[in-house]
Formats: sequence, structure tokens, C-alpha cells
Amino acid sequence: MTRVVVGMSGGVDSSVTAWLLKQQGFEVVGLFMKNWEDDDDSEYCSSRQDWLDAASVADVIGIDIEAVNFAAEYRERVFAEFLREYAAGRTPNPDVLCNAEIKFKAFLDHAMRLGASRIATGHYARVRETAHGWELLRGLDATKDQSYFLHRLNQQQLARTLFPVGELPKTEVRRIAESIGLPNARKKDSTGICFIGERPFRAFLNRYLPTQPGPMKTPDGHVVGEHVGLAFYTLGQRKGIGLGGSRDGSGQPWFVARKDIATNTLYVVQGHDHPWLLSRNLRATAPSWISGAPPDAARGYGAKTRYRQADSACRIESGGSDAFALRFEQPQWAVTPGQSAVLYDGEVCLGGGIIAHADA
Repeated sequence: MTRVVVGMSGGVDSSVTAWLLKQQGFEVVGLFMKNWEDDDDSEYCSSRQDWLDAASVADVIGIDIEAVNFAAEYRERVFAEFLREYAAGRTPNPDVLCNAEIKFKAFLDHAMRLGASRIATGHYARVRETAHGWELLRGLDATKDQSYFLHRLNQQQLARTLFPVGELPKTEVRRIAESIGLPNARKKDSTGICFIGERPFRAFLNRYLPTQPGPMKTPDGHVVGEHVGLAFYTLGQRKGIGLGGSRDGSGQPWFVARKDIATNTLYVVQGHDHPWLLSRNLRATAPSWISGAPPDAARGYGAKTRYRQADSACRIESGGSDAFALRFEQPQWAVTPGQSAVLYDGEVCLGGGIIAHADA
């Protein structure tokens, strides 16, 4: 019997994943990952409850489960990079890094040591084998598709990975959980930082990064306020800037538009469609292509520069082993350094890179 180790988080998606695989005849073993220890007794860290939920689900399904602690790996490979990026004024995506370094490296290695042939997670994505290798596809539920966060996976990782719920709509996953009596069938989805949880972000970041207040300026150089530290703002941010009223009399809301690290200046603009918020070109570094080779630059593709957006038509203007450039047909809003630019060819996720900068 083929052994599959399922990453069980205590949530409904990974729980149904384990049940589906058992129904398909696999020998299923659950593995609960504990990756954060700094304030495990706080109201925001739910790892103890998540473990209890995962263990009770394993009991209902009738599978073994063990807990494994990857806190050292998480701190070294994910959190340290997360802080470096914020300190440099960029806005990283910890879920992308966490998938690449923990769930599909540390976890995969551990599962192989347990004698697994495959691993499985509750991600909404799909894997397809072709004559040319393995492809990562969007999840069938477009509202839940998580291929964006998985775009740094490689051929070896995809060859050993199963995503059973990627073939289902979320409503069906909930229905299955209810029908088989899972105790977490109605548990709400987590939306916090990967493995750190849902907590007041500015206060959390402030424990690890020093605040360096500086001027908040408009494009014409007028000082309109003071920021608490560039790391605590992201491009396109509207709430929490601390600016009320209107300088230009338009009554339009303020948005974070640029960061000048050299002068510790935060630039803000008024109006959602201000030119400083729109870009048609971007350069991305650290490219990672699922096939192992860059896409054909002669073709057009779709790309996302943030998770919750539709694909935008673009072309690869230049590429190489360490960077690539994209040009979009339509201006993109608040393209943010540190976030991922991910390319698609229809339903196939091709890979992507880390946004370094964008311009008009």
C-alpha cells in the first residue's frame, strides 16, 4: 500500500484531504507542523487548538498522526528573510517562502524519512503529469485557487505531491466534512501569516524591527505628516496611514505610493488612480520556473502581481538566470517590491519571481 503523509493543520481543507486519500486506498499518516514558538501562549497563537483539532480529526478518520517541530527551520529560512525584506522597505509574501522552504522542503524530507511515497496538503491547486514533466494547475475553485503561493515548487517537489481538494469547490469540501462528522467542519479559514497566526501586525513587527520615524511627503515635496517606519507600510495602503482630510481639496483618500529608503521618506498620494500608483513595467529577481526553464518570450502570458487579482496580459521583455522583466498591456495598480509576480499560461502556473521594482 502506498504511504502518503498529509500535512494536517487542524483546518477543514487538510482534514478532508486526509479522508479523501484514505478513501482512495492510500496508507495515510497525518503530520502536524509546529513552526512558531515565540509567543505560543498568546491569544493570537492557536497552535495548541489546531493540534487538538488535527488529532481529533485523525481519530475520526482512523489514521495515525504525529507532531513535528520545524520552528528552527522556519525562523532560519522564512522568518529571518521576512524581517530582512521588511527592513529593506519591501513587502514580502511569507506564504510563498513558507511553501518553498518548509511545507515542500523540510516537511517533504521528513515525510520521505517516514517511508512516504508522496506528501499531500490541503492547497487548492492541481498537479498534472505530461510528456514534458509535471505541471502546476490552478485549483478548480477559482475563488480559492492557491497556485500563486506554490509557484516556486520544482519538478521533484511536484512529482511527490498530491492536492486532492484542488479538484473540488470549497462548498463541497465543507459538505464532505459535515457528512463524515469532522469536528472542525465549520472552523473558519485562517488568514494570518503562515504559521504565525492572526495578530495585530504593526505591533508584532515592532517587536523585531526598530521604528525609524520620518517625513511623509506628497509628490511635490510637501510634508503632510510623519510615518512610524517605512517597514510598517505597503504600497497601495489606504488604512492606517494617519492622514485625515484633504490637502488638494478633492476629498479623495490618501494612499501609500513610494518609499525612499535613502532619505527615510514615505510618499503618499491622493486618489486611487494617481499616476504614481500605476505601472506597466516590472523587474523581478530570483526567478523560479516550474518546468526548470524560462517561458518562451515570444508568447504572451497572464500574470498576477498580488494574490487577489485577475490575470493581466503581459509579455516577457527580457529574462535571464537571475531576473526577468514584464510589460503589461494595461497599467497595474500598486505593484509592490517584495511581492511575487507569477505567470500563467491559461490554467497552468509557470512560475515567477520576486518584484524588485516597477515603473510606468
